[in-house]
Amino acid sequence: MILNYLLYFKGLSDLAIPEYPARDFGEREIRLGMSSTGTADTVRDTLAHERGRLFALLGRLLVAAPDAGLIAALRGLRGDRTALGEAYGAVATAAGTADPVSVEREFHDLFIGLGRGELLPFASYYLTGFLHERPLAELRGDMLRLGLERAAGVAEPEDHIASECEVYAGLLSGSFEGGTAEAEAFFGKHLRPWAGRFFADLERAEAARFYRAVGMLGRVAVEIEQAALGLPG
Repeated sequence: MILNYLLYFKGLSDLAIPEYPARDFGEREIRLGMSSTGTADTVRDTLAHERGRLFALLGRLLVAAPDAGLIAALRGLRGDRTALGEAYGAVATAAGTADPVSVEREFHDLFIGLGRGELLPFASYYLTGFLHERPLAELRGDMLRLGLERAAGVAEPEDHIASECEVYAGLLSGSFEGGTAEAEAFFGKHLRPWAGRFFADLERAEAARFYRAVGMLGRVAVEIEQAALGLPG
């Protein structure tokens, strides 16, 4: 299966997270047989689906600057007093003053730059100080085992934060084979060791305006996953 990298969202759900598009992940509904575990199965699968949608959103925002349609959709995110709700509220507020031109410039300064951006959003860099190192090789091995490969024409190595978020999202949603157990193993091996530090760096990056809120959302999402899976920070 080819990784799309670019995800486009159709709007906002009742749970305030943009839905997966049919063109990328396929029309897929959660169809649950009411077994002896009944409601527990429903809640568990629904939570996995929503976690996947959150990481798909992060992947979309980190592979390219949002266009006008996505910025407008993000303005409708609804926050609350939980840590995640406050992060959604921060993204909505940031989107309220954002426009495609300024966010595109910000994205360039953060991740591309003249020579390099302020941040290098790659697992190899965060874990070894260099690009194209062992974390990338290990990720490629796991992706091969899962039947996933980089899309033709994509120059970025697979250990880019957007790619790892997309893989995790696809595993959680069931769009990529492997199930929740495979998703949680992927998170523990490939995202937990560095993603929290990356999002914290993004949150306080000098060039970040809109993306400061994205950094907050990502940091909180990673913290929640770590707590839910019982992993050390």
